[in-house]
Amino acid sequence: MNYANIKYYDISNGPGVRTSLFVSGCTHHCPGCFNEVAWDFGYGSPFTKEVRNQIFASCQPDYIAGLSLLGGEPMEPANQRELLPFVRNFKALYPKKTVWCYSGYTLEQLLGQEPSRCRCEVTDQLLALIDVLVDGPFVQAQYDISLRFRGSANQRLLDLPKTLAAGQPVLWEDEPVFSTHSM
Repeated sequence: MNYANIKYYDISNGPGVRTSLFVSGCTHHCPGCFNEVAWDFGYGSPFTKEVRNQIFASCQPDYIAGLSLLGGEPMEPANQRELLPFVRNFKALYPKKTVWCYSGYTLEQLLGQEPSRCRCEVTDQLLALIDVLVDGPFVQAQYDISLRFRGSANQRLLDLPKTLAAGQPVLWEDEPVFSTHSM
């Protein structure tokens, strides 16, 4: 697996300060994609042990809330197979930090409820390690800059542990924003 970019101290792709890994390879080719260069599976650099260790080290400070996986497409089968041991190790090192995953596939496709090429032998194991799944393709006609942590209105922010336990989609609930103004 290759990766297109790593953003340390990212505040755009999940709550708090995070490390974001942008993997290479995507077959969706959504019109208006912000990261079209990462569609190519060969783009970027190899995802080596050294790179993994740099990401793990970047997440060590207490102020780092977690890891975000983007792309390209993290849920392409070839990427899932590489990400599973990486995310498993991340969760072992940092059990209180969250993993967010952005996918152009829907939850229903990932679970095999709708036909899709994304489902493979490691999909369920990887989904079980993800805290929030931002699912669905980017749709230019539904683009909305005011949406938090997503690009288009069709995309859902799913609380994956609650979703998997309930057997139906459960939306992620954002932390309340506290006002500094007195009443």
